[in-house]
Amino acid sequence: MYLVDTNVISESRKGERCNPGVRRFFAEARKTDAQLYLAAICLGELWRGVDCLSARGDELQAGRLRLWLSKQLIAQFEDRILAFSGHTARIWARLMAPDGTNAIDKQIAASALEYDLTLVTRNTLHMHPTGARLLNPFD
Repeated sequence: MYLVDTNVISESRKGERCNPGVRRFFAEARKTDAQLYLAAICLGELWRGVDCLSARGDELQAGRLRLWLSKQLIAQFEDRILAFSGHTARIWARLMAPDGTNAIDKQIAASALEYDLTLVTRNTLHMHPTGARLLNPFD
């Protein structure tokens, strides 16, 4: 079972231009019927991207991303979006105590730890100190 980070789910959207390792990861997950999850904070990062595009005046790209998010991604993961619960917040606080940087990354890692999921991410540098199991499909 895997928790897919924002950078991996974003890469998957590129279709044929998608990183080959990311394509292999999703193909293998389909083949083995692996359970894939998203953290709610990942959706927040993606919606923030839509809002940033809109704020810059790029409504065409914002619209494309908005459509992908609302019609495809959320539908695909509808029952596998993990909320940031009180227990997750406690894990996050423990991760933040020694080093208060990379708060969003540590929220995602806290979700992986709470649900005992392997975190699929390109961002292993920030995630490694959390103790979460990591898989970098970009390697």
